[in-house]
Amino acid sequence: MNATSTAIPFAKASACGNDFLIIDGMHAPADMVVFSRRICDRHQGVGADGVEWLFPATDADVRARLFNADGSEAEISGNGTRCVAAYLCAEQPKEKVSVRTGAGVKTCMLTARSGVQYEFEIAMGEPQVGDEFSIKLAFREVRGVPVSMGNPHYVVFVDEFAPGWQGEGAEIGRHHDFKYGINVELVKVKNAQEIEARFFERGVGETQSSGTGSCAAAVAAISAQRAQSPVRVATPGGVQTVRWEQQVFLRGPAQLVCRGEFFV
Repeated sequence: MNATSTAIPFAKASACGNDFLIIDGMHAPADMVVFSRRICDRHQGVGADGVEWLFPATDADVRARLFNADGSEAEISGNGTRCVAAYLCAEQPKEKVSVRTGAGVKTCMLTARSGVQYEFEIAMGEPQVGDEFSIKLAFREVRGVPVSMGNPHYVVFVDEFAPGWQGEGAEIGRHHDFKYGINVELVKVKNAQEIEARFFERGVGETQSSGTGSCAAAVAAISAQRAQSPVRVATPGGVQTVRWEQQVFLRGPAQLVCRGEFFV
């Protein structure tokens, strides 16, 4: 590293394989979009699904601004918020962490800890569930349920996850019916208490898991009377539990992975 280089410290955390870089906002560059895209690159950067930039907050322990891997800013990530909570608990032991997100203040209650492994339950707020509707894709029509968890989701129930489902997920996500793009969940109902889900997220693509996506998937299944609260949501990255009691509560793990410096 030469004398003109700048090193920006970061921490990396993962929640069910959904990974995030956590950076103090005091280190934020003038162009956060370009920097976030660069540091999230899995070949030229550190690699992550997004960056949680942390700033002071007057009504919470911290304010988090989430930038996706493509540099776009998102309202919230349930998994990213858990990662932020784990980071703060490692800095200063807490039982409760409040995070100001683009979708409001979210309260994370610590339910378990072992070393760098944490488990939290987050009060995610009241969901908004719309009526199921169809959209036309290039080769077929799909029906899905729109759900807002402070960010937009479209939940499609399937019997199986077809090979190449990612292509269809991408097509749904950029469909003209969704002016600002949308997070896509494909959901297979196993029984009244368990569903499986796959995720194709705005600004990222396929992810191993999604906190708000798991909430949306469970809420859609409960609303359609295909499942009952609480619902276990099985994903490629792990299992989270969603219960819906007017508010939605999301329980799942978050693990601190590493700390380092990124040279710019």
